[in-house]
Amino acid sequence: MNESEVTYLLVDGENIDATLGNAILGGVRPTPEQRPRWERVREFSTKLWGVPCRALFFLNASSGALPGPFVQALLAMGYRPIPLSGSAEEKVVDLAVLRTLEALRSRPGNVILASHDHDFTPALTSLIDGKRKIAVLGFREFVSASYRELESRGVEIYDLESSARAFNVALPRVRIIPIHEFDPVHFL
Repeated sequence: MNESEVTYLLVDGENIDATLGNAILGGVRPTPEQRPRWERVREFSTKLWGVPCRALFFLNASSGALPGPFVQALLAMGYRPIPLSGSAEEKVVDLAVLRTLEALRSRPGNVILASHDHDFTPALTSLIDGKRKIAVLGFREFVSASYRELESRGVEIYDLESSARAFNVALPRVRIIPIHEFDPVHFL
C-alpha cells in the first residue's frame, strides 16, 4: 500500500464516550445498543475516500486495568488499541492524540479525528496542506466551533449517527436536521 493512499482514523474514545453519556443521554450510562458500533466507524472511514484505513483507538488506562474484552473486540475490528496511563493530572488521551497529529505532519495520508475536543484544533490546522483530506467525526451539534471554522479550509465534518451509521438505535438528540435527512417516522 502506498503511504499516501491511507486514511488515519484517530478515535478519542474518552471524549466520544463522555459526550454520548453526558451530553446526549443526560448522565445515564449508555445501554449496549446505544453504544457506537466501531466496526461501522472504521468501515465508514475506509469508504469515505476509498483508501485503506489505519484505525487507532486511544484509551485511558490510568486505573491500571486494561479493558480486556473491549481491547479484544477492537483488535478483531481492525483497530490498533492504544491504552495509555499517566498521573491523575495528565490528560493522557489528549496528549497522545496531539502527539499523533503532530507526527502525521511529516507523513502523507488522510486524517479523520473522532473527537469534539477543541484542544486539537491547532494540530489539526497544521495538517491542512492541500494534499491530504481531513475530517472530524462526532456528534455534529457538539463538534467544536473551531472545527466548523475549518470547513472553509476544506476540513469535512461528519456525524457519527447520520453519516457513519454507528448506532443500532436512534439516539435522543435535539439537533438541527438537514431536510434531506428528515424522516418523520423517527418522531411518530
